[in-house]
Amino acid sequence: MPGQGRRCIYKCGEWEVDATRRELLYNGGPALIGGRAFEILEVLAQSAGELVTKNDLISRIWPGAVVEENTLQVHISAIRKALGADRHMLRTASGRGYRLLGNWTIQNNISGSGDRSDSQSSPERPFVSNLPLAEDLIGRASAVLQLEELLSTYRAVTLTGTGGIGKTRLALEVARSLLPKFEDACCIVEFGSVSDPKLVSSSVAGVLGLQLGGNEISPVSVARSIGGRKLLLLLDNCEHVIDDAAALAHAIMRICPRASLLVTSREILRIDGEHVYRVPPLDVPSHDRDDIENGLQHSALQLFIARTRSLQMDFVVDRQNIAAVTAICRRLDGIPLAIEFAAARAATLGILEVSLRLDDRFKLLTGGHRTALPRHQTLRATLDWSYNLLPDAEQRLLNHLAVFAGGFTLEAAIALITDDSYRASAVADGITNLVAKSLVVLDGSASPARWRLLETVRAYALEALEESGKGQRAARRHAEFFRDLFVSGPASEFRPTLIAFYRREIDNVSAALDWAFSPVGDTAVGVVLTAAYVPTWLNMSLMTECRDRAQRALDNLQPEANLSTNLRIQLLTALGVVLVYTTGMVESTLVGFATALEVAERADDMNSQLRALWALWSFSFYKGANQVARSYAERFSRVARRTEEVADILIGNRLFGTTMHYAGDQVVARHHLERVIDLYTAPVDQRHTAWFHHDQRLVARAMLARTVCLQGFADQARHNAQVTLEAALTADHKLGACYALGEAVCPIALMTGDYATAERSIAMLGDLATAYSFTFWTRLANWMEGELLIKGGHVSKGVVLLRSAFDAFRQAGQMLHCSGFVGALAEALGGVGHFAEGLSTIEEALERADRDGVRWHVAELLRVKGELILQESAGEALSVAADCFLDALTLARRQGALFWELRIALSLARVRIRQEQPAEARQALTSVYDRVTEGFGTADMCSARAIIDGLAIGIP
Repeated sequence: MPGQGRRCIYKCGEWEVDATRRELLYNGGPALIGGRAFEILEVLAQSAGELVTKNDLISRIWPGAVVEENTLQVHISAIRKALGADRHMLRTASGRGYRLLGNWTIQNNISGSGDRSDSQSSPERPFVSNLPLAEDLIGRASAVLQLEELLSTYRAVTLTGTGGIGKTRLALEVARSLLPKFEDACCIVEFGSVSDPKLVSSSVAGVLGLQLGGNEISPVSVARSIGGRKLLLLLDNCEHVIDDAAALAHAIMRICPRASLLVTSREILRIDGEHVYRVPPLDVPSHDRDDIENGLQHSALQLFIARTRSLQMDFVVDRQNIAAVTAICRRLDGIPLAIEFAAARAATLGILEVSLRLDDRFKLLTGGHRTALPRHQTLRATLDWSYNLLPDAEQRLLNHLAVFAGGFTLEAAIALITDDSYRASAVADGITNLVAKSLVVLDGSASPARWRLLETVRAYALEALEESGKGQRAARRHAEFFRDLFVSGPASEFRPTLIAFYRREIDNVSAALDWAFSPVGDTAVGVVLTAAYVPTWLNMSLMTECRDRAQRALDNLQPEANLSTNLRIQLLTALGVVLVYTTGMVESTLVGFATALEVAERADDMNSQLRALWALWSFSFYKGANQVARSYAERFSRVARRTEEVADILIGNRLFGTTMHYAGDQVVARHHLERVIDLYTAPVDQRHTAWFHHDQRLVARAMLARTVCLQGFADQARHNAQVTLEAALTADHKLGACYALGEAVCPIALMTGDYATAERSIAMLGDLATAYSFTFWTRLANWMEGELLIKGGHVSKGVVLLRSAFDAFRQAGQMLHCSGFVGALAEALGGVGHFAEGLSTIEEALERADRDGVRWHVAELLRVKGELILQESAGEALSVAADCFLDALTLARRQGALFWELRIALSLARVRIRQEQPAEARQALTSVYDRVTEGFGTADMCSARAIIDGLAIGIP
């Protein structure tokens, strides 16, 4: 019987480790410590003063199991906490193990009738348990193991979390798994139907069958009656009787050394010795993964599918269904009860219908088990239960916090709700209470501190806010807060160090703009906020959203609107820029840019003039009007010199250098671009990041890569192109990555014959452009894919793709790159026998180059023209083609384009060989080949070397 026989006690001063009763005592009273932690302490007491290694402890406490070292450290921390002021007695030998200090003695006592525990113990009783039979629990295996370990370390563990998260089911599974460890009782006490808090203690007494004398049943009397029994109590659904449940738990912890508590509550007990475990939602796939294999690995989807199939629904595992279920589970925050409701509805309405109707989730998600508590029979009832337990002030706070679509900071919450009746100091306390009651979630990854509401809780609170008649006022204050934050507050200067902050507020900004441009909103607030947030959309490469938001703001921009020149320019230029990347060269865009410049010049605002001139340069440049673009680059440089800002002047260098590269003057282009790379430092206020949307050294280096490639430095070109791409990917700048790929990596790989790199980089460009709606870059990727197909021998397919891309560019008015790569189309047309069409394509391109000033590729066009003449004509064709190649060579030399010189020399050498002039052929080729100092593995260099070697030994 308990309490009889010898007791082994380790004693040191006021401390006792009772190995028989498995108690840690101080001054005769029990100290709070879990079972596993006690086992470790017992081993240390047996070897008092001696070092016990970590491996020895693990092997003795967890024999045969694989246990990580941090698990041992958790229990060591629990022992130190129990020792309190004497925690120094447990000493760590760094990296080796632990020793228990002090003069410990062993006492073997005979337990008598006067023993403390015996006097509180009842005669031997049968084991008591009322745990229900096990249910199928999906997705909680790791949580069960973690809770088992926690209950071996702490004697009171509280499972908390929002309604429907599955606290009770999880707790029951843990309790069932621990049945063998408790020799007296393992019981659940359900408080869900207890309406009178005074009945808490009597409910426990009734479940355990305690015989208590007198009429008063109190926490202390219940605890004393439990006495030294070794039992586990699961106190379920404590939030509505939290004070009395906490009093009972506190008494049991102090008086009953062998009792353990497992508690479920939406609000924690806040007693000594309590360890809180916040039950997580079931896991769902990330937003960028909807594939079948990935989806089926996540517990939220596993639960949904299991429940639909249990309701006799024939669930087909295919991509469409998995995507729909994933969306449902995300919107339901992975909450098991809500997912079960949704699965039940899907069994009758279909998955797609449920997905489409989740905006009305509280009417849709009903039909819980008939035997469930009323609050678990509908999703609304689940939220009603928690909401009705809140004081009026916390209800009001929760309702207002629901306005935040993307979480909130304390500053934002104070700005939204404070007034004469709700002071700022109360907001922080209220948020703390709502977190404790599992209605608000702390985002631990954010700094400064940030909180959010689960979507289902937010939907419920928004309904309550609207019903209170305060929804519109809250929406206005929300929109005005973010307007002020991004226009004149701490976020008004766009800085890379704050990019995470800007991005984090995108959902709040979207919600604020939706309200501002609604019939009950305030368009003036919306226009200003749109203009201020433009740099963030562009930084996130959200071109389509930026375009649509900017267009809506401009449509609502009244002449009398109180909008600063800077913000007005920001709106006009932003819309134009995103139209270039997404739609094309719309003439109204040019009018908008010109208007922006006129506004800036009238205000003598040089910064705004620079932005407008850059936009006008960009429009003209991508349209292919390079001579016009050059004039804007020169005007930009003149205004930049007026600002006397070195960084602004260097932007002018970049624009001019880029223009000259496409004009065909590679020497001048290289000089200006290298100045930018060597000297540019972004302004401290990061205005260039906000204005120009790219890292200026990155885009200068990309253009330099093209320039040095044409100059014949293939290795330098590839190096600069790769550095540019890596910088963009490291910065997670999608638009910058497209620029690096489209302007440097892909074209250089095609030009040099590195088709493996070309294939990879073109695919990457296409994927990025498609994912982020960069229509311009999608067209360019299609063009280069067509050229790659031709290089691989798939000429017909390549021609179809090139024609399609060419037509798309022409319709969009974006002729810059079309003219640059049109030689590939013309050459391919000749390859399929369409010589006349190929020649007319070349002539059209040459005429356009002379008109627009885009001449970087003219030497190559002349070479292709010569090749087409060779294929189409007879008789004098060799002589005519040779003259064409000589003209091309002259132009390439004048432009400093050694790369084109080599390719043209190859064509000329082949003609000379056909004319039976081997010496002239060798001279034409070696005069260029010998001037190349790198890139000997490129396709043209290899071809040239083969011809030179062949001519040297008399092989034509």
